[in-house]
Amino acid sequence: MMIITNILPYLQIILSIILIVSILLQQSSAGVGGALGGGDSGGLYNTRRGFEKFLFILTIVIGVMFIISSFITIFVK
Repeated sequence: MMIITNILPYLQIILSIILIVSILLQQSSAGVGGALGGGDSGGLYNTRRGFEKFLFILTIVIGVMFIISSFITIFVK
């Protein structure tokens, strides 16, 4: 149990850095106008392919791993 309490803070730092990078690397199709209620996309649907799909899935997986590690930190202490 002592090993887990020593490793978890470093694991959370690594997971948070990977999560931040994966979120920042994703492309956003909405511009400033889309964020403020306007938008000129016309309702077009864009499917994720290749690296964009990998980043999307990676973001979800890393986010879930971060949440699980946070819960483990709460219950271990």
